[in-house]
Amino acid sequence: MFGFSPLSTVIWLPMLAAVAVLLTGSDKNAALARWIALAGSVAGFLVALPLWTGFDRFMAGMQFVELAPWVETLNINYYLGIDGISLLLILLNCFTTVLVVIAGWQVIQVRVSQYMAAFLLLSGMMNGVFSALDAALFYVFFEATLIPMFVIIGIWGGSNRVYAAIKFFLYTLAGSLLTLVAIIYLYNASGGSFSLLDWYALPIPFAAQALVFVAFFAAFAVKVPMWPVHTWLPDAHVEAPTGGSVVLAAIMLKLGAYGFIRLSLPIVPDASQYLAPVVIGLSLAAVVYIGLVALVQTDMKKLIAYSSISHMGFVTLGIFIFDAHGLQGAVIQMVSHGFVSGALFLCVGVLYDRMHSRSISDYGGVANRMPVFAAFFMLFAMANAGLPGTSGFVGEFLVIIGAMNVNFWYALAAATTLIFGAAYTLWMYKRVVFGAVANDRVAALKDIGKREILVLGLVAIAVLLIGVYPLPLTEVLNVSVGSLLEHVAVSKL
Repeated sequence: MFGFSPLSTVIWLPMLAAVAVLLTGSDKNAALARWIALAGSVAGFLVALPLWTGFDRFMAGMQFVELAPWVETLNINYYLGIDGISLLLILLNCFTTVLVVIAGWQVIQVRVSQYMAAFLLLSGMMNGVFSALDAALFYVFFEATLIPMFVIIGIWGGSNRVYAAIKFFLYTLAGSLLTLVAIIYLYNASGGSFSLLDWYALPIPFAAQALVFVAFFAAFAVKVPMWPVHTWLPDAHVEAPTGGSVVLAAIMLKLGAYGFIRLSLPIVPDASQYLAPVVIGLSLAAVVYIGLVALVQTDMKKLIAYSSISHMGFVTLGIFIFDAHGLQGAVIQMVSHGFVSGALFLCVGVLYDRMHSRSISDYGGVANRMPVFAAFFMLFAMANAGLPGTSGFVGEFLVIIGAMNVNFWYALAAATTLIFGAAYTLWMYKRVVFGAVANDRVAALKDIGKREILVLGLVAIAVLLIGVYPLPLTEVLNVSVGSLLEHVAVSKL
């Protein structure tokens, strides 16, 4: 613990930077707060890079493990470690934090230090979720992420922000209470251990497995969110500031999917397989039904929010078909969705900052006034539709291959997202960007500046790199996915 601890660093460095930002005080020191936040977010990303360079792609099990006593009377430990799945999500989180700080540079003018600090705190907490190997530590980080996002929506959100913030908080908190009960049961069943790795080897009767699975499902399904417990997300996205929508879509939704992978599948494998058809059915309902709901939206943010739910249905489908291609595709889809959905919210934020409207009908002919922006927007729209050569295609393609290996009808239903995704995304893009200039407000628009080009350009590079060359991601995931599926395949009964 006294040497360089990379996982502790990626958790606590952003939080320390958040404290430094808060110490700048009032908005008189807003410029200083922004620069400290930028330095903290960039440093947070840089200290995460050794995780990538030092990760052994051929080693099964957890790496960069840190273990120290925390609450000794209850045998709760500060226990950290990552595999290939955790690694990619930590890097995505750290990268997204940098983008959010830059994106909010000029947009946020009130309570700047608190705004920046909230995102830095959130970044560290989510890294804690992705690193925790102690169930109590996982639960603390998992629940703590609600607080900064609640504040972000509730203070810097839209006119209905208080309603959206409370709905977000209550939905996600209520689901997590059952998870706490399951954690206490597993703690007692294991003889007083909160170690997730100990729980992986725990022989649990099938009836108890089923109850534990339902308890975990209550928290993780809401967080994803899966249909029909998804209704909090459109409200949260619409009311959240642009940065809040970006982090919510790019990272926070992944906490639920990660919970399925880290807790549900390895701890209760028999119940996971037995109840998988239910989860697959809900996932396909999200892919198909929510895709149709997205088609009728008139608010750009709501459309992208429903698109996120549909695409996350792909993720849960890939997890619960118990196929190597499907699970690899699910994780890559999580990473891709983080970039693409986050970029789409950034694009909507660019337009909203100029016209203060998210209604599709208020736009038209934007390409005539903002050609550079229109080019970026098109790339991200194509990626959202799953165009080959973009990151959006890779994960969906692997999940469909995995589904085909399991059940043809699963694959057929899942593939409809390529049709619906193209339909609602291109419908929105056509009405907003193409055609004649719709009105004087559109005629007065100015193209994006250097700061906005930097943010969108970094995401565009990531989207294209993953789309053209996904091999580094599949190499990192290969052993971790294989080890997990091998563990799940061995019945504990």
